[in-house]
Amino acid sequence: MHGYTQGKDEYVTRLRRIEGQIRGLQRMVEEDKYCIDILTQVSAATKALQSVSLGLMDEHLRHCVSDAIAKGGTEADEKIREASDVIARLVRS
Repeated sequence: MHGYTQGKDEYVTRLRRIEGQIRGLQRMVEEDKYCIDILTQVSAATKALQSVSLGLMDEHLRHCVSDAIAKGGTEADEKIREASDVIARLVRS
């Protein structure tokens, strides 16, 4: 079981909301809306995705990584490396 399983419905709801924001952005471009208005909505969608990312990362650290550390060995090393890699990708994005 994944760490986010208990909050899965909330994540799906949030992602559907973001999907709607993205469709709205597409519509704004198609309708030649003002650049700043589009960029404001891009920023909002980006923040929403970052929020989902942070929530998932928190769940991953609390469940998957902490369980692997408790077990020790190469699995712990792998989970820590994996978490470090994804944190680096999130920071760069």
